[in-house]
Amino acid sequence: MSTSLHTDINMESLNQLATFSDDTPLHMVNYLKYKQIDEESGRTGKEIYKEYMEKAIPFFQQINADITFKAKPALMIIGPTDESLWDEILIVTYASKNDFFKLVQMEGYPGDIRKQALSDSRIICCK
Repeated sequence: MSTSLHTDINMESLNQLATFSDDTPLHMVNYLKYKQIDEESGRTGKEIYKEYMEKAIPFFQQINADITFKAKPALMIIGPTDESLWDEILIVTYASKNDFFKLVQMEGYPGDIRKQALSDSRIICCK
């Protein structure tokens, strides 16, 4: 099992995503672990992520992406019981891969704020 922290886009996976069909909706499962305290700002990761969402939602709206699910994980029903659950699960639905690519390339998209808020994350593409 990897012990690396993941807050940056995996370019190999992004290249694989580019081969997906253009007319298939995508669901991106975001599994998020907030920083306890961001040393640079003195704020919690949760506070910073809230700022990220406030700034990111207009970008989602421009490409018609929807946050279709948001919740705090509660119990591990199947899986390791010795691991702590992370802080939040978010599912964002995009009409196509092209909408996702547009989002991450938009000037002013606040990806840096997202990264600042998180100590670790997973984004899993589902089609």
